[in-house]
This record gives sequence, structure tokens and C-alpha cells, in this order.
Amino acid sequence: MRTVRIRNSRRTAGITACIAVIALVAGCSSSGGKDAEDKSGDGGGSGQGVNTPRLKIAMVTHSGEGDTFWDIVQSGAEQAARKDNVEFLYANDKEAKGQAELVQSFVDKRVDGIVVTLAKPEAMKAVLGKAEAAGIPVVTINSGAEFSAKSGALGHIGQDESVAGEAVGEELNRRGRKKALCVIHEQGNVSLEQRCAGVKKTFEGSVENLNVEGTNAPGAQSSVSAKLQASKDIDAVVTLGAPIAAVSVKAKEDAGSKAEVDTFDLNAEVVKRLKAKEVGFAVDQQPYLQGYLSVDELWLYKTNANVLGGGKPVLTGPAIVTEKDVPELEKYTARGTR
Repeated sequence: MRTVRIRNSRRTAGITACIAVIALVAGCSSSGGKDAEDKSGDGGGSGQGVNTPRLKIAMVTHSGEGDTFWDIVQSGAEQAARKDNVEFLYANDKEAKGQAELVQSFVDKRVDGIVVTLAKPEAMKAVLGKAEAAGIPVVTINSGAEFSAKSGALGHIGQDESVAGEAVGEELNRRGRKKALCVIHEQGNVSLEQRCAGVKKTFEGSVENLNVEGTNAPGAQSSVSAKLQASKDIDAVVTLGAPIAAVSVKAKEDAGSKAEVDTFDLNAEVVKRLKAKEVGFAVDQQPYLQGYLSVDELWLYKTNANVLGGGKPVLTGPAIVTEKDVPELEKYTARGTR
């Protein structure tokens, strides 16, 4: 696994803060309190929980149907919730309007904290203002980092999407690729657009974007296949989510293309395809950590007035993983934590 170096000091500060808070959380959770509800060890931690007051924390994401990325995020959030004596509530809607309505429902329920994604930040602005007015702290994760502070959030947890895209462009250069297709599975999602823009910034070849409907796998497969058939010189397909990687591998076979499929995000299926050399490399942003740290940040804020990273983004990636990393990753992806 190769972690991408980030030279900007503000970004690096986020990583340092992340490491510091893990140490702090370990100290807090090892003293006193009730036994953790789940001692199975499948989420990366067990033992004793805290004795702080019971909290109710909600998470609302822009996840569409069948996107396994968010299963991993939830796994991390649930593990932190068990440790932190938190009732964890999860809801999702791929449409921005529906996501905003879900956030409003949790504001109305007066939860103790809200975790939210900002894939389409403008649609979330008003409802997050209502959360702030109600005194409900908010942490943003995964998407829309640059809009987090403007939305009144305590901070943001995720990867720098532009940096991640640039890392992909550099990796394609190392692999000698000349023409890449960047497949956007949710049109209008600012983070996905930043990824493709980052690829274009550093890739020495040419990049063309293709919009597909990520929740319609057969349609997405047909679109990618048609593009590969029409443009035989495409030698790299960059997908922006693990489910679309699987779709693109099939599309490549349909088109008789020799293009290498590379992807953002990691799950058990991607690890299998890395092992089989059906996927060249993947960009891991550690979704488990995004879920875990977001719940922990709200718990720390409510019980100890802590703010991770001084309000700056706390980075969970990116890291480039290849078939060489498979032996280490297989056991973690199998249990749903990577």
C-alpha cells in the first residue's frame, strides 16, 4: 500500500490530528464504564465502553441503492457507537432533496449530533442552518470538504478528492497509459467531479469523462461498453466507486477492449479483482474510518468539547493499493471493515 504524500501543511495537520485523537479515544474508552455491547472483535475493537451519558447520533448520506461503500462507513460508525454509548441512526437518499428532508427529520427529533455528506452542498445549506440554530452539532464526511465550514459543521472527515485524483493521474503515468475514460456514476456530485479533474491535472495523456447512472448497473455497463467500442484507443478506465469497477470489467469484456480498469474505493469484490488482475489498482479512502471518527468526534465534542483537527479536514486517504496488498487486505474486506 502506498500512501499519497500531501505537502500542504493544513492537510497534513488533519492527519496528525487524526492520529492524536485515536490515542485520546483509546485512553477514554479503556477506563471505567460498561462492557461494550459487541465483543465479537469484527469491527476492530472490543473491551470496555465508556460511562458517559447516552447520546443519539444520526447519519444521513447520499448513498444510492447497492453501493457497498456505505455499508463499510456504517460498520465503522456502529463500532464507535457501541464503544461510546451512542444510539446510532442511519438514513440515506440519493436525491439531494430527500437527503435534506431526512436531515430535517433528525433535527425535529432533537438528536445530539448529525453526520452528513455534502455531495450536493447547496441543497443541504438551509437544513444545516436549521441544525445549527437548534444547537445540534454537525460533522461532514466523505464529500464536500470545502463546503463543510460554510455549512456550520465542526469539521470534515474524508480524503482530499483533488489530491486523490492527482494520485491516480500519476499512477496512470507510471503505468504508461495514454488515454483514460473517467466514469462518473452520479452526475452533479462535486466530489466525483473533483476526482476526474484531479486525474486530468496530472495525467500526461488525455482524459474523457463519461456520465452513467450508478444505480442502473445494466445501463452503466452498456454505456461504458459502447464507449470502449467506439474509442479503441482508450487504455485505462477510471471508475469512481467499487460497484462501477465491477460493471466496467464486464463492459470491457463485452467490448473486447484491452483497457486497464482502475478504481477509487475498496471492498471485498475489488480485492478479489485485484488478486485476479482484473483491476489494476484502487484508491482507498478508508470509509470505515470515516464512519468511526465522525461518531467519535461528535461524542468527544458533546462530552469533552473537543474538535478534531482544529476544525480543518481530517484526512483518511488516499492510498494506492495493488495486487501486492491483497494478502493484508483480504481478511479486513471479508469482515466489512476495509
